[in-house]
Amino acid sequence: MTATAIYAAGAVCWREVEGRLMVLVIHRTVHGDVTIPKGKVDPGETLPQTAVREIKEETGLTVALGVPVGVSNYPLSGNRTKIVHYWSAEVSDDAVRHSTFVPNGEVAALEWVTIKKARSYLSYKSDVEILDAFAALVDSGITRTFALVVLRHAKALTRGEWKKSDSSRPLSERGVHQAATIVDTIQAWRPKRITTSSATRCVTTVTPLSVASGIELKRTDALSQDAFEDGTADIRSVIGKRVRSRKTAVICSHGPVLGEILREIALATGTPTGSYIADAASLEVGAFSVVHLSSTNPSSGIIAIETHAPRV
Repeated sequence: MTATAIYAAGAVCWREVEGRLMVLVIHRTVHGDVTIPKGKVDPGETLPQTAVREIKEETGLTVALGVPVGVSNYPLSGNRTKIVHYWSAEVSDDAVRHSTFVPNGEVAALEWVTIKKARSYLSYKSDVEILDAFAALVDSGITRTFALVVLRHAKALTRGEWKKSDSSRPLSERGVHQAATIVDTIQAWRPKRITTSSATRCVTTVTPLSVASGIELKRTDALSQDAFEDGTADIRSVIGKRVRSRKTAVICSHGPVLGEILREIALATGTPTGSYIADAASLEVGAFSVVHLSSTNPSSGIIAIETHAPRV
């Protein structure tokens, strides 16, 4: 939040019902309107965290974020602007069965409708524009997606501070804090795999995520800086396996290796390379890029890349 802007986040929640794609709209109690689920950022939250939390609070549904579908801006009183970031979010049958929603003072009802009907239901033009961005993906055959979260390890001790082997160089105090604070943000995409360079600073970076998610770490020298510098790295096989699996995964490595990781993702998906690869790979320590790929239309290549900086 700033003196002139209020930030919020939400998602176009969707599911298939008897072979038809349906999206979720909410009927709000106080405002008497129909909107896409969203809400304001709480202190200390990131936008992806907010989107997942707000959907849970408003609808009772637990979701994993998909591809980003846009940002809306609209004026508020007092010369302030509300800026809302949206993702898509597939809602599983299990999530529907376990929904905790009951009508309340904020949301009167939930309704699953077709995209066409949602356009006529939604009360605000900005919501319709977000829905149209999602519909464009659907029209391109892109519905289910998965993500490769390319993470640079958190802040480590410098080489001057560590007299032993570089591969055993540990995280600094700041790095340990970074490793802890990225967990909830990355969890917004519900990763299924964690693959990391075998270097201590990488393993330690993703250990809190492993503990929180219950996902066992896959350590490999193929992503290490030492192997990259001596020409023995095998990034292609690691990335190829992750792309073929079509499951959201975290890949933790080193600054000098990230460019090749992003390049291999592009090559593995038939996506033309360009300056966007260098941009997505230019991460500060503890930052990550989320590369979105289609599960339903592999030929679509890289759909979007979003980059998130560390909070500390």
